Amino acid sequence: MILGKNFYKQNTLDVAKKLLGCVLVRRIGKKEIRAVITDVEAYMGEDDLANHASKGRTPRTEIMYGAAGHSYVYLVYGMYNVLNIITEKKDFPAAVMIRGIKIEGVDYKKTNGPGKLCRQLQIDRKLNGWDVTKGELLWIERGKKVVDVIESKRIGIDYAKHCKDYLWRFTLPEYAGKKK
Repeated sequence: MILGKNFYKQNTLDVAKKLLGCVLVRRIGKKEIRAVITDVEAYMGEDDLANHASKGRTPRTEIMYGAAGHSYVYLVYGMYNVLNIITEKKDFPAAVMIRGIKIEGVDYKKTNGPGKLCRQLQIDRKLNGWDVTKGELLWIERGKKVVDVIESKRIGIDYAKHCKDYLWRFTLPEYAGKKK
């Protein structure tokens, strides 16, 4: 079952935790690649100094103020695409970054980072703003019910003052030692 708009309209921290164990699906031509979501990070509101929208609306962040259930794909270091899913209500910039996935038969080292997973799934800026609730090209389906979740600090955000200490990274326990 494809996750609908109401799922993504929930509190970002709740969405982040509930996405663990869900199945990210990428359709390329007639082929579907299915991957279990293993690692995510949450970004919420302009007060979150790690959030791209912490300085307000810009052409780059405008998508974050839009409808829940759409993708926000951006380029980092000029070479790595990063996939996020917009959450909560319109005009409140919040999203969940997909940090790690497990594809059956693929070494986890090839999908345990946001840039790596986007490379494996051929996700790039062409999918920025994509409605992931439609079931075309890119979507997320319900997966196994997750009971245990490891909470930790988000990474690569030392500039974010007190926000760098928020425990807004969520990982499936069996992948905690393998995360990037």
